[in-house]
Amino acid sequence: MTFQDIFKSSFLENIAGVSVIDMAMALILAFGLGLFIFFVYKKTFTGVMYSSSFGVTLIAMTMITTVVILAVTSNVVLSLGMVGALSIVRFRTAIKEPLDIAFLFWSLTAGITLVAGMIILALAGSITIGIVLLLFVNKKSYLNPYIVVISCRDYESERAAREFLQKQARRCVVKSKSAQKGAVELNMEIRMREENTDFINILSEMNGINSAVLVSYNGEYMG
Repeated sequence: MTFQDIFKSSFLENIAGVSVIDMAMALILAFGLGLFIFFVYKKTFTGVMYSSSFGVTLIAMTMITTVVILAVTSNVVLSLGMVGALSIVRFRTAIKEPLDIAFLFWSLTAGITLVAGMIILALAGSITIGIVLLLFVNKKSYLNPYIVVISCRDYESERAAREFLQKQARRCVVKSKSAQKGAVELNMEIRMREENTDFINILSEMNGINSAVLVSYNGEYMG
């Protein structure tokens, strides 16, 4: 028996290793889990601009992973060729939100565990991960950092503004300060006591305060 005969025999035997019913069930379950992951992503999104295409990508990633693992497990020869083909793929899209990486790995893991026959693990794990993300990501905290940009007229107005903020906020730290003749600009990081921003209106109306701006801050951008 030649190598070609062995290859044809192995190919023909393994190609029928996965039935149509198994493939259909795997894809349906993968689509359902992908929809659940997309729902959790939509509910827990906290970035600057929501991308619906990334949500659809999560559904497609779950189904594509399922198809790939099905192909790998059904044919050894095909699995070797697929490993070589996938090894040359390079992704250049930058991940802006760290949480997006977790969703990508979640989609991959869901597809792999489904094809491995661990359906209960895939369902229970996805539900648990979804509940954890919904509870912790959407949890609002008044201790989130904010940046207050204050334009003052002189030193006295600057001191009055700082004393006012120290009384209103739980924590108040000067991040930067620029001064020139007749104008002082302060950038201060504060942690608010409660979700009430009326103090900015009062601050802007104080004597010597030209303007006061409050923006949220996550360490990477302001918005």
